[in-house]
Amino acid sequence: MLFLVLGVLAVLLKWAGIEPVASSSWLLVLSPFGLAVAWWAWADGTGYTQRKAMQRMDEKKAARREKAMEALGQIDPKNKKKR
Repeated sequence: MLFLVLGVLAVLLKWAGIEPVASSSWLLVLSPFGLAVAWWAWADGTGYTQRKAMQRMDEKKAARREKAMEALGQIDPKNKKKR
């Protein structure tokens, strides 16, 4: 996401004629988009995005379980220990 934001910002600065971006080559201005594609290819190829999604899902499950245990009175909310 960061590379996309940088790419859009660079294109807007080039289009508006704001220096030093206006005098830069288009290859340099458009390079963040290439870096974004490379990042996505690496993240999908190595399974990084899937691991992060599974980690977030596990964290949400643990929080829901803890909340349910507190509601049932199985865990003391102050100490977070089982009774």
